[in-house]
Amino acid sequence: MTHKSSLETDQQLEALREKFDAMGQNLDHQLEGFAHSKPINYWDYIQVDSLLSIQNQRTLLPDEMVFIMYHQINELLFKMILWEIEQVAYEKDLNVVFFSEKLTRISRYFDMLTSSFNIMREGMNMEQYLKFRRTLSPASGFQSAQYRFVEFGSTELINLIDARIRESFKNEEVTDESYYDKVFEHLYWQAAGKDYETGDKTYTLKAFELKYKEAFIRFLKQYKTLNLWARFKTLPLSDQKDATLLEAMRHYDYTVNIKWVMSHYHTALHYLNQGKEPLEATGGSDWVKYMHPKYQKRIFFPDLWSEEERANWGQNI
Repeated sequence: MTHKSSLETDQQLEALREKFDAMGQNLDHQLEGFAHSKPINYWDYIQVDSLLSIQNQRTLLPDEMVFIMYHQINELLFKMILWEIEQVAYEKDLNVVFFSEKLTRISRYFDMLTSSFNIMREGMNMEQYLKFRRTLSPASGFQSAQYRFVEFGSTELINLIDARIRESFKNEEVTDESYYDKVFEHLYWQAAGKDYETGDKTYTLKAFELKYKEAFIRFLKQYKTLNLWARFKTLPLSDQKDATLLEAMRHYDYTVNIKWVMSHYHTALHYLNQGKEPLEATGGSDWVKYMHPKYQKRIFFPDLWSEEERANWGQNI
């Protein structure tokens, strides 16, 4: 076994002392506590027992467990994505290399999400799914708050407004509190739970807003100048033309708003179409027009795409 020299030990202790002095903490107390601490185990560090205790079925159908665990894995990946977005948002010395690396990480997580839909599409018994899905109503996948935070953290709010009325909001300024309430009512995913002719909302949408609307609006205000596009625009103009960064931005945009969405769409089509009229989603949404990118044209960074690319967004998929 190799032992550290006395000099190395002294240097490490000095580094620790500087660290804890900066925190206003007593290093001697910290070292005493360390002397009494127990070794860490994998299962304690990862919290395996807690993690494996939260899969609770509503039916006796075995493949419901696949459905539950798959969505829990998705939520963990969304948390990883938000962790990367937050680092870009608050990086004081943002540069091309840092920004590109974070975007590449996020795209990699979405690549994993995209390919993982085979687990849902090929990994559940059709008869079982069509039975247990009835017990899930009125819950809906569009109620994933973390995914909404990912969208809010990626782009300007205008790009998430329902495509049918987006143009009418482009010249509207953020002047007061009512702006966020007004825009919130016209975000594209409202189409998953609202009748636009009557304005009536489903229970699914009402419950979602009751749970998360205040948190969403706080986040929107916070990330108005911190979202990925806003941070991109703070870079020097020469950096905004960097080929590596532009490719990372476009790859992320395409991966999330076409590849991942379409993989989700085709999985839903597999189970809900059945060669007839599409079945209604568990939350009662018009899921075809809500999900397909050619209808909503969700684009995080529209300025990085040509007019023709924007016009044909999701058309030939």
